[in-house]
Amino acid sequence: MGSDPATDRSVAETEVEDAFKRSVDEGRRRLSRRTWPLLATGLLGGIDVGTGVLALLFVEHETKNVVLAGLAFSVGFIALSLAKSELFTEDFLVPVSTVIARQARFRMLIRLWVGTLAANLVGGWFFTFLIHLGFPQFSETALKAGGYYIHLGLGRRAFALAVLGGAVITLMTWMQHSTESDGLKLVPAVTGAFLLGGAQLNHAVVNSLLIFSALHTDRAPFGYLDWAQTAGLAALGNMVGGVLLVTLLRLFQVPQTVKQERENPALGVPMGDDRRVQDRVEGS
Repeated sequence: MGSDPATDRSVAETEVEDAFKRSVDEGRRRLSRRTWPLLATGLLGGIDVGTGVLALLFVEHETKNVVLAGLAFSVGFIALSLAKSELFTEDFLVPVSTVIARQARFRMLIRLWVGTLAANLVGGWFFTFLIHLGFPQFSETALKAGGYYIHLGLGRRAFALAVLGGAVITLMTWMQHSTESDGLKLVPAVTGAFLLGGAQLNHAVVNSLLIFSALHTDRAPFGYLDWAQTAGLAALGNMVGGVLLVTLLRLFQVPQTVKQERENPALGVPMGDDRRVQDRVEGS
């Protein structure tokens, strides 16, 4: 039998516990935002990823090299990290951890997911439209980049690439919450974006922006219905990869800390556990 981390701190995963606690605190903040700040943050997230799409199209247009274009795509994720905007798939770790810790209700998680995803897509659609107007010479590159995800279809390969995409972006989020240094947070931002762009993983927002770039040319042999089907499958696979393969397994590393959070939900959180309501009534 091994030692119990709850009673023997020498065997506790202290770094993982600290990352989990930071995730819960950050998730509490995200989930308690009002609607307009939530949507504004999502719009900015779509625009920030759009800067990565601009870099990707520019480099691929000039070099015809997908790997170099994938590296250039990291510009968008550096912007996400430093500008404090938000991407739909970044919300697979932080707010999910908060809900599991009983610091927020599940319905608030759904609200965050729906609002952030919709705002990401709107912001990304508009930014890629500006890219088309400003750089019409990228049209062929955009048709090729966006068409890649349409041609993946709706089969096992597309779903597997979506699971990998969700796992990569959620691992990136976990790594960023493992440090408080902004400089070190850029390392997972660059590596995660490189894998998404260079390996052409199936990510709901990234593939949507590239497909939008192709659709803006008015020459794409596919339409918005094809995009919706492709993005829908990608979002489902992203959730499986992000929530099941990364978030839940990471939380199993620190079961004693998760248990403590669930048994002692923070006071003052505006939604959630009935005990907090009772505590406030008794303390008033």
